[in-house]
Amino acid sequence: MLVKYENAIGQDIMKVAIDRYIEVTPDVRGGKPRIAGRRITIADVAIAYLRLGQTLEEVAAEYDLTLAEVYAAMSFYYDNKVAIDESIQVSEAFADSLRPMYPSLLQEKIKGLKNVRADSLPS
Repeated sequence: MLVKYENAIGQDIMKVAIDRYIEVTPDVRGGKPRIAGRRITIADVAIAYLRLGQTLEEVAAEYDLTLAEVYAAMSFYYDNKVAIDESIQVSEAFADSLRPMYPSLLQEKIKGLKNVRADSLPS
């Protein structure tokens, strides 16, 4: 049996809860869905949880969010998985296209140190 929870004025409580925690503003983070009042996108939360293997509690602590905000973000993610995954892929492709133009100074330094170490080893 499906139970629908409504507040005193007949609004679906789950919709109100999600709307309270998630917002989309065109001029903030490129209009990507994000935690209300924050610059943390739904994709940021999903990546931390699904790709980096953090628990939802760890995600909440890392970003200074409530568990309700994190669970709302993941609920929104699963409801909009295809669009958010596509957005993540577009962002990653863009970042990959910029890497050759802006090499990592740290990687260059590490490479230089490896060369110095290899040159100093006895033959």
